[in-house]
Amino acid sequence: MVQIDNIAPDFCLPNQDDVEICLRDLRGKWVVLYFYPKDNTPGCTTEACDFSEAAPDFSSINAIIIGVSADSTAKHRDFIEKKDLSITLLSDESGAMLKEYGIWQLKKNYGKEYMGIVRSTLIINPEGVIKAIWKNVKVKEHVRAVEEKLKLLQG
Repeated sequence: MVQIDNIAPDFCLPNQDDVEICLRDLRGKWVVLYFYPKDNTPGCTTEACDFSEAAPDFSSINAIIIGVSADSTAKHRDFIEKKDLSITLLSDESGAMLKEYGIWQLKKNYGKEYMGIVRSTLIINPEGVIKAIWKNVKVKEHVRAVEEKLKLLQG
């Protein structure tokens, strides 16, 4: 389970272009790491579009936005093309990183229980330390809240 002021667990996952992205390679930048359940679903599409729209603002304050789900790299490519997204999406089909980050949890929907991704966002500083965590994210206004928190952390 990840906690504020802990070092973020390292990971290496393929992006939408099947290029491996590792957290260690992002040192020196602020990382907004967001976890979402599924490509091309309403809440996930809104969140991805909001993050894409805000990407230049994040870039101007030395931050990169990375989305992670269990969808395949092919599904990510399709999602990015369909919605004209400008952010990086990583594929964790095995679920290993999702479990390590404590994002893969028991969920309930319409009385059914199942394992799934809890919509969450982390801010990781340039040294690899987790500085903010949001769990059970509500998509509306979330990107703005993340940007404000990031600016606050950068002081």
